[in-house]
Amino acid sequence: MSASLTIIGSGMAGIGLLRQLRAHDAERPVTLITADSGDDYSKPLLSTGFAKSLAAERLAMRSALEVADSLGAVVRTHTRVDAIDLAARTLSIGGERLPWGELVLATGAAPAVPFAIPDALAGRVFTINDLDDYRAFQDALQALGRPARVAIIGAGLVGCEFTNDLVAGGHRVSLVAPEPAPLAQLLPERLGQALGGAFADAGVNLCLGHSLAHFRESGGDVGLVLSDDSEFAADLVLVATGLRPRTGLATQAGLEVSDAGIVTDRYLATSAPGVHALGDVACVAGVNAMYVQPLQASAKALACTLAGTPTPVSYGPWPVLVKTPLLPVVALPPAQPPTRWRIEGQGADFTALAESADGRLIGFALTGACVRRKVELARVAPPLLG
Repeated sequence: MSASLTIIGSGMAGIGLLRQLRAHDAERPVTLITADSGDDYSKPLLSTGFAKSLAAERLAMRSALEVADSLGAVVRTHTRVDAIDLAARTLSIGGERLPWGELVLATGAAPAVPFAIPDALAGRVFTINDLDDYRAFQDALQALGRPARVAIIGAGLVGCEFTNDLVAGGHRVSLVAPEPAPLAQLLPERLGQALGGAFADAGVNLCLGHSLAHFRESGGDVGLVLSDDSEFAADLVLVATGLRPRTGLATQAGLEVSDAGIVTDRYLATSAPGVHALGDVACVAGVNAMYVQPLQASAKALACTLAGTPTPVSYGPWPVLVKTPLLPVVALPPAQPPTRWRIEGQGADFTALAESADGRLIGFALTGACVRRKVELARVAPPLLG
């Protein structure tokens, strides 16, 4: 019989790996350990559910019990692993020592919150990174009994998608970020301004070019004081200031870790024998791509490796589709800063081509009607990890 497999994390990476593994090996003993409810859901749906006021249960495809039954695994929910002992091949869970034969870390990434949240406002300032977070924020919206005034801190991918979704759900949104335009990590400024214009036309209060200085409790409101000393009030605050790989367990265990995540090779193997990592927590051959397609490719390759056929992972030239129907956006960000962006278009319909010094296409960004060019351009763009 194959050695027992333990997977830490039940997000798209952990459950996706288990699903892929069962296509090769229906009998191997697998234990899935998760700090949350263990429901099987698609994380991208978290930024689309508020437009339709969907309850968290509507986003879940299967409960943890159904995952356990359908995929033949032991699923331990609301369970936190305290430490990994590589020499003894055990996990510390409270006073328990759980042995493992092979181990996969799929612990994902946690919201990075770069400022203090006063205790008095803790129930009104949120991050959304899993289904339990979504449920808590949805409960807070419903408790108001009216459309909410929501301040979103951060105009990256997550902040922009939630902005679009909450506006579509009838809420009043203020978007705060230090950058001069949304999606500064994905788009050249001119295209970001087009998205900002679409947000403004939909009623979003754009507070760009300013960072949050501090919060202030203001009666029943949350007061937000910005870096230019301006201030406004909100009912609820959603912090979307980026994600940081959850590498604490790996660091404590002595695995090789970088700022970009747990270091792995193309086989998703870490620096310790029998230990693998995938998903948002993994830096694969120098690349950490926190998107669905690289995650799915990693799960498929690692399942083959764990089933006895060593398989290196490859990432194609996969563009990011941003869920902002107010202005469709597609981007394939270049791995290195381009020598120039060549921008064509008018109105809100733009094509931006990232070019190297010798004129090669190394990335692109598209808005509006130009997103139809994504397949054409992806065919000639370099792979993320070839």
